[in-house]
Amino acid sequence: MKLKIAIAEDNHFLAKAVIEKLSFFDDFVFKFKAANGAEMIGKLEADHNIDVILMDIQMPEMDGIKATEIIKQKYPQIKVIMLTVFDDEENIFKAIQAGADGYLLKEINAENIHKSILEVINDGAPMSPSIALKALNLLRNPLTIAEDEAIEKVKLTKRETDVLLQLSKGLNYNEIAENLFISSGTIRKHIENIYRKLQVHNKMEAVQKAKSQKLI
Repeated sequence: MKLKIAIAEDNHFLAKAVIEKLSFFDDFVFKFKAANGAEMIGKLEADHNIDVILMDIQMPEMDGIKATEIIKQKYPQIKVIMLTVFDDEENIFKAIQAGADGYLLKEINAENIHKSILEVINDGAPMSPSIALKALNLLRNPLTIAEDEAIEKVKLTKRETDVLLQLSKGLNYNEIAENLFISSGTIRKHIENIYRKLQVHNKMEAVQKAKSQKLI
C-alpha cells in the first residue's frame, strides 16, 4: 500500500521541488498541498486519509507549529515532519512540544526524504543531524525513575495504542473509528481489551495509567 503524503508550504517553487523528490519513489503517493497551516487543516477536514505531512514552519495565516499542534490533537494517527530552513533551538523545541514526529532541513535530498518518511511511519523520529544534536542538548535531563516502574509493563498492540492515544485526546468512539478507518464496534472491542490489560474501568483511569507507564 502506498504511503499518502501531504505538504504544507507557502513557497510554490519549494513545494514543487519536494513533490518532484517524492515522485522518484513508487511507495509514495502525493495527495495535496496547502499554502499555510489553516488551509492544511481545512483540507484534512475534507480528506484526512493521510499518512505523513511535510510541514513548513513560517507560513502566512497559520504557521506550521500551530498547525501541527491542532492536527496532532485532532488526527494523532497522522505523522508530521517539519521540513524547514529554521534550525534554531526555539523552533525545534516548539515543534517537539506541538507534537512533531520529525524535523528535517529543506536542503535534504530525495533519498533521505524517502528514508525519513519510512522511519517516521515505523515510529521513528527522523531528524537532520544538526537538528538531532540541538534536540539532544535541549532534552538532555537527568532521568527520574518512578518507584512503580519496576512493575512489569503492560503490552498493548499497535492498534490498541493508536486507539488509546486518540482516547487521550478526548475523541469519542465514532471520531476514533473515522480517524482510524475502522468500525465503532471494532473500537469498542479494542477499548474492552485495553481496559482488561490495564485493569481499569473507565477512560480516565486508562489514560492516566497508560501515561504513568509511558504507553502513550
